[in-house]
Amino acid sequence: MGRDKALIEIDGLPMARRVAAAMRAAGIERVVAVGPADLASGLEAVPDEHPGEGPLGGILRALEVAAPGSVLVAACDLPWLDAESVSALLDAAPCDVAVGRTGRIEPLFARWSPSCAATLQTLFDGGERAVHRALASLSVIEVGIRDEALINVNMPEDLPS
Repeated sequence: MGRDKALIEIDGLPMARRVAAAMRAAGIERVVAVGPADLASGLEAVPDEHPGEGPLGGILRALEVAAPGSVLVAACDLPWLDAESVSALLDAAPCDVAVGRTGRIEPLFARWSPSCAATLQTLFDGGERAVHRALASLSVIEVGIRDEALINVNMPEDLPS
């Protein structure tokens, strides 16, 4: 993108705040951004203990901050995420991970149970950084989500004109 996606505005609101708004509309009271405070768009921020090593470390940090509860992880580049989609993950049956699925799974839109923290930590300590590969070691439920809610903004042409 050439700039930090969390701060890119769509309809006057930074993408990170759009994702947070969907989470709050679904009833999540505490929304925390894992990473630098200057990219949190005014949200509560906690430092990523493994910057530059991918999102698996961020998920571990979120589980640590939320302990002993579950966390709903949503990437900041899902600006069309909605409360209905968030609620679908929150309402999914108990498991290690409830992950959103459209035509494919979206591991950065998932509810992570504290039961998976030890396994994730072992994988991370062993050098694993790919969230989709880490899922293979956990009990996972896939939750159908409407396609539009999980459209990522990865390139400038993905932004609305």
